[in-house]
Amino acid sequence: MTTKKDNKNTGLAYRVRSRFFAPPAEFDGCFTTFYQLELDVEGDARVTDYLQPEWGNIRFFAGAPPEGSIHNSRLANARCVVTGASSLPLKFSVGTARMWGIGFLPLGWARFVKSSAADLANVVADGEDHPAFAHFSHLCDTLCDPESSTEDQLAAIVETMRATMKPSRDDAKIRQVHRVLMDQNLVSVSDFADNCGMSVRTLERLSRRYFGFTPKLLMRRQRFMRSLVHFMLHSGAKWTDAMDEHYHDQAQFSREFRQFMTMSPSAYARLDHPILDSFVEARARIWGSAAQTLDKPG
Repeated sequence: MTTKKDNKNTGLAYRVRSRFFAPPAEFDGCFTTFYQLELDVEGDARVTDYLQPEWGNIRFFAGAPPEGSIHNSRLANARCVVTGASSLPLKFSVGTARMWGIGFLPLGWARFVKSSAADLANVVADGEDHPAFAHFSHLCDTLCDPESSTEDQLAAIVETMRATMKPSRDDAKIRQVHRVLMDQNLVSVSDFADNCGMSVRTLERLSRRYFGFTPKLLMRRQRFMRSLVHFMLHSGAKWTDAMDEHYHDQAQFSREFRQFMTMSPSAYARLDHPILDSFVEARARIWGSAAQTLDKPG
């Protein structure tokens, strides 16, 4: 999908093109998607946007390298950018570039990433240097090469994942926790644990190790993301229409919004979203899910 737009605040012209590729069946439940995004910005200008809370990712750039920050973690001039699971926005700026993204679901994190998800929560880092991701660094030779074809790049991703996948002893439990997390009627940690068929203590351990956060925060993040995605997909919608039914009132939603996005709902709505608006719309239409956190676990 290709979208041409002008920044409503600066008048800057840019074009966004996104493509989504289904990982082979052997990786069922491991990835959100493999995706390619091409951004063309006039001149040497850059656009700025905010990634919403999501699962862990590794992204490869050919062209203008991005700059990004999340909480106290900052990165610039890296061609391989890794992020852990997040509960805060990643603010980034980027110029004309082609990017490959690989999103890791919790099962994929367990099988491919050499770190506890909690240790990398709300972190952005250089994937070529970070020990948890260094085994992917050779992909830069292909994915960061502007002359390499899309077919060759996709084949390199699949080959690398096939060679590095190591099943986890907790695979079945991770799948079960993820399935229950997707239940929109989930309201308490005790219900969460009961529906998983495990103790609260076991749920806490698995959640931090593979999902990055406590069960309570994961539930809150799901509720928030359902609301944010509804707002982003319905142009002209009011926040009161987008609010998840489990919010008691608008004041509670506003507090949650500030905690997850570090700004008010009205401040977020006033911002330009040159990447996310186009990407979320295309992802929902083509992939069937608008955000990583709303992807089902296979």
